[in-house]
Amino acid sequence: MEGVKSEAKQGETGSGEVGVGGGGGGGSKVYHERQRLQFCLLHALNNLMQEKECFTRAELDRIAGNLVLSDPNKDQWTPLSFIFKPHHNVITGNYDVNVLITALEARKKKVVWHDRRKGASSIDLDAESLVGLMINVTLKRFRGLWTGRHWVAIRSIDGIWFNLDSDLSEPKQFKDKENVIAFLDSILSQGGELMIVLQDE
Repeated sequence: MEGVKSEAKQGETGSGEVGVGGGGGGGSKVYHERQRLQFCLLHALNNLMQEKECFTRAELDRIAGNLVLSDPNKDQWTPLSFIFKPHHNVITGNYDVNVLITALEARKKKVVWHDRRKGASSIDLDAESLVGLMINVTLKRFRGLWTGRHWVAIRSIDGIWFNLDSDLSEPKQFKDKENVIAFLDSILSQGGELMIVLQDE
């Protein structure tokens, strides 16, 4: 799958601005955080917002903790629930969609779950309120011994669309919007989830 690796290089970290794109003008400066453990949602959020530490691990942990406190099924927990919490794995740093939505709402963003039956072509990539897209895909790690979910941010920067997957060594520039739609349709056809992030008025 283009831009979504089946094997992540664990322990490889890094972040910063990367000059990408065209011609004599030097191209766009794109902020890109690299993967560390399973903090892909943290990296994807910062990549989406194009800002280092726009979100922090402490903030996402706090959001996950508050979601746990309001969980109506707390009485069904087992001792393992304190590690593998409903919204967050305290060892690996993996967060779920509820943390994503709550975090973005705190930044005055609205998350709309895309209906896969409509296909990616139904998304208005030119909408003024569009911040970017978040996708969630199945990913195999540790040479296929473990299967999990992976968050990826996709957005337009200075009119150019980028795949900001934290598993990539650098942002991947899409050729055009048709290429973006084809990529998203491929994600959806393989069971991925797509969320549209909008500026909340």
